Formats: sequence, structure tokens, C-alpha cells
Amino acid sequence: MQVQKSFKGQSQYGILYLVPTPIGNLQDMTFRAVDTLKNVDIICAEDTRNTGLLLKHFEIATKQVSFHEHNAFEKLPDLIELLKTGKSLAQVSDAGMPSISDPGHDLVKAAISEGISVVALPGASAGITALIASGLAPQPHVFYGFLPRKAGQQKSFFQEKMAYPETQIFYESPYRVADTLENMLSVYGDREVVVVRELTKLYEEYQRGRISEVLAYLSENPLKGECLILVAGASGTITSTQEVEVIDSADLVAQLIAQGKKPNQAIKEVAKTYNLNRQEVYNAYHKI
Repeated sequence: MQVQKSFKGQSQYGILYLVPTPIGNLQDMTFRAVDTLKNVDIICAEDTRNTGLLLKHFEIATKQVSFHEHNAFEKLPDLIELLKTGKSLAQVSDAGMPSISDPGHDLVKAAISEGISVVALPGASAGITALIASGLAPQPHVFYGFLPRKAGQQKSFFQEKMAYPETQIFYESPYRVADTLENMLSVYGDREVVVVRELTKLYEEYQRGRISEVLAYLSENPLKGECLILVAGASGTITSTQEVEVIDSADLVAQLIAQGKKPNQAIKEVAKTYNLNRQEVYNAYHKI
């Protein structure tokens, strides 16, 4: 067991500060964050060029060192040694909270294992910011970050999570949002979803509706900028993954038939695309 007294302890080591940075709007930088970055000995930055612009804006002259996923393993020992000599470090990501979808967590674990105090500052977080304005249930919620890119892996992921009651939060590239929503629709059904883009920036936008409605809107209004997807949790009516897949498959078959495909051809295509049993899709469509 370990007890950390962040400010009243008598450690001979320095402190590792986790400092959030704005996710778009520079006015979201806190006074405490600016003061901390000015007073630490070194800033560990995910991208020193990006962080350099932030430091210049707030007239912060503190030295930076590069610390990202490609050099974290080799940099960790030196950073820990600096902390053990009494130097204080601030760890920042390109935007938002450190340790979220970046290597900051490795530094946190290493510092804790050496008895070095880790102090987190509150600040901007895209997932929570979008959640509280989404209109979806803010609690319980679960944050997943970035999804697998391949369609089959995404569908497998959604199948594992489809019965979860929590509102789910994802980061996604604007170029993949539509495909991701299509995959989500095929597994979750037509749930309430919110797509958020350019959070805190001039063109901030919330697209709220059923997945099918948002997909229809996106077909006419392609996305630009950084995006999040928030989807409502399961309502409690789901009995099994297989049952929902079969029910949804009937609708998918009907859609393909409406597009001009023959029933057997549509059934075969749905079964192959969504890795379903062909006979079950046939039975669902014909209500057998």
C-alpha cells in the first residue's frame, strides 16, 4: 500500500504534474495550469512544436523535452531520474488531459512505483465536455477512446458492448464516422446517438438523433474537424446478441431488396457481411 500526501509530505523527490491543455479554445487554459508550466523545471510534451505554440501564447519559457509513444520507453528512465534529483516535471498532451490516448500513463506508473508524487490538475476533457451537453444520460457512462479501424473488429467490439447500459463515448476520425455509425447501427440497432465536432471551437456542432437520422444528415453534410461519437446505452430490452443480430438482419435484407437485389441474394450478402448464420437470416426475413 502507498499513501501520497501531495502537498504536505516531506519527499526529497520532485513532483510530476499532469497538466491539461485546451482542446481548441485557448481561453480554457486555467490560471493554475499556466502557473504550473511556468514554475516546473521541465515540460514533457507529446509534440514540442504544438506545445511550443501554447507556451508562446502564454509567455512560458520553461524548457521542453519530447515524450510520445515512439520514444517513451527510452525516455522514461531519464525522466524518473530527474524527478528523483528533486526536479519537478509537467506532462502535457497535444490537447486535453494527459494519459488519455497518449503515453502519459506510462510515466505516471513509473513515478508511482518510485514513490514520486503525481499531481493532476483539473481542466479540459473532450469526452466529459461533450457528454454533459449531449442530452444523453451523463451517468453511468464509459469512455473508450478510439475504436478499432477495421469493420469486422468494430462489429466484434460493438457486439461485446451492446448490452451495456452506460452511455458510451468514442473518439473518431471525421473520415470514418459514417462507416463507424453504419457498423454501430448493424449491431446496436437504431439507438440515440450524438456526433460532436470541433468542440469548443468556432464551428462547434452537435448532431443529435437516431443513428439512421444522423447518417442521413451526414450523407448531405460531410464532416470536418475533430469528432466524438456518443451513443445511448442499452435500454434493458436486449435478451441476447444473437437475437438482436437476427432481428436487425431482416431490416437489412429488406433494404437491399428495396435497392433491387433478389431476396436470396440479399440474404446471402447480409449473412456474409455481418458474419451471421445464413439460415437464421433467412428465417428472420421470412418470419419463420
